[in-house]
Amino acid sequence: MNTRERETMKMRGSADVSYLGETVDQMIWEFMRRKKIPGLTLAIVQAPYIPRVVGYGLSDAGQKRLASANTMWPSGPISQAFAAVAAMQLYEDSRLNLSDNVGTYIPDIPKTWQKITLLQLLRHASGLPDYRKSEAWDPHQEWEFSRLIELAAGRPLTFAPGTNVEQSATNFLLLTEIIERVSGKTYHDFVTQRQIEFLGLRRTGFAEDLDKFVHEDVSLSENVHQIFKKNGAYIDPTETAASYGPDGRLIPRVSSSALRGFSDIWASAQDISFWDIGLAGGVLIHEPEHRSLIYAPWKLPSGEEVPAVAGWQFYKHRGLMDIKGSVPGYSSFLSRFTHPDELVCVTLLANREGVDFTNLGRRIAGAFGDLLSTNYDDNKLYLLEGQLPVQETVGKLEKELAAREIPLFAKFDHAENAKQAGLSLRPTTVLVFGSPKVGTGLMQADQSVSLELPLRISVWEDETGSTWLAFPRLERMAADYSLQNRPEIEKMELLMETLVRKAGSIY
Repeated sequence: MNTRERETMKMRGSADVSYLGETVDQMIWEFMRRKKIPGLTLAIVQAPYIPRVVGYGLSDAGQKRLASANTMWPSGPISQAFAAVAAMQLYEDSRLNLSDNVGTYIPDIPKTWQKITLLQLLRHASGLPDYRKSEAWDPHQEWEFSRLIELAAGRPLTFAPGTNVEQSATNFLLLTEIIERVSGKTYHDFVTQRQIEFLGLRRTGFAEDLDKFVHEDVSLSENVHQIFKKNGAYIDPTETAASYGPDGRLIPRVSSSALRGFSDIWASAQDISFWDIGLAGGVLIHEPEHRSLIYAPWKLPSGEEVPAVAGWQFYKHRGLMDIKGSVPGYSSFLSRFTHPDELVCVTLLANREGVDFTNLGRRIAGAFGDLLSTNYDDNKLYLLEGQLPVQETVGKLEKELAAREIPLFAKFDHAENAKQAGLSLRPTTVLVFGSPKVGTGLMQADQSVSLELPLRISVWEDETGSTWLAFPRLERMAADYSLQNRPEIEKMELLMETLVRKAGSIY
């Protein structure tokens, strides 16, 4: 297929939804198999359309409910974006100022918190301790605002406000309390009216709203749907996803009050996509300069750029931004390419905790537009676009290895080597590391695998200034040596993914 034919195949609305020879369905199903994900919903935006919404597997394995376009999942940290929109709406209403101090609105907080600004809350630049780190915090119980403040108030600030960045649920707890006091409405009601009802989102709400949605208790009929045969309201029903722990027990829902403004919204993937289209334009936040306050990189007083605000993380390639994370039992991911050629968004929601969809989301986007791909061989390599310069990324990677007591055997600075040879090369560094205990076990099974060991991660800067982290896909490598069923391979793959994610991300 020549270039022109390929470009034609990737036109908007093309039937070709594949990337490097794999269809989106194949990518997702294989990913679910490897990560042991029971159910997942995908939504794709090619603005202003949502051309693809697909459910895979079971949203509730216990009751054999299928994941579907209507399945409601916890949106996890995506909830922060709803809170940020609410704050900006009050800002555009001239009812609050982002440069105001928190103490202006909430006087009964610790003295060291008083002069933190609202903008610092939005940017996670306050230094506030995270109440989630208190041993007394339980995400499944109901909480009063004052009690959550008490959990954090006894600990010092982690840094001087405005000088650094670190995610803390306390930031958005305070922000939602200010939204309540300024608007005169509960945070629940303000978001419901100004975002959920305003956009007509039929499958979005807070945890306490879920019982209002019509769904059948199929456990009463041996896990088989029956009511739809007599009542049309149960045809293509809205259902809430369920998650089960390793012991097979149902994981309780996280209380909205336990993570208010941070991880309190439930929604279908389609509704999140619809909401994100409204956010990308001027529907929810009207003025571009106001959107840029919370959806664009900013700088610390030191001059260091911070590519993150309100849970969003920003990258250089095609204006990529994403927001992601987990709550007990579930994982969520929303990415958006903001390049003026085309606005493409990928939403992934699943009922397994601790899943990072970043690499999968990038490959799915590549299936809907060649310009959105990594431009490298994603079948051979696990690739992640980092947020920080190469040197800083390598430094974080070395710290992660040291924290895990993993020996670093070698560090190759190819750019420096090129310079000594009178040549030019963009920053490119390879770290070689591993555990002799793990590697020896594999070599005992097949000594020729020694050619692939120790492990290595490469970090480089491409021609656009983007930082990339990569390592060979270990499952594919293991298959070449008939070692794919060795338990070490899965553990090694998880370790490598964790290392590149932590080294490449500001959060």
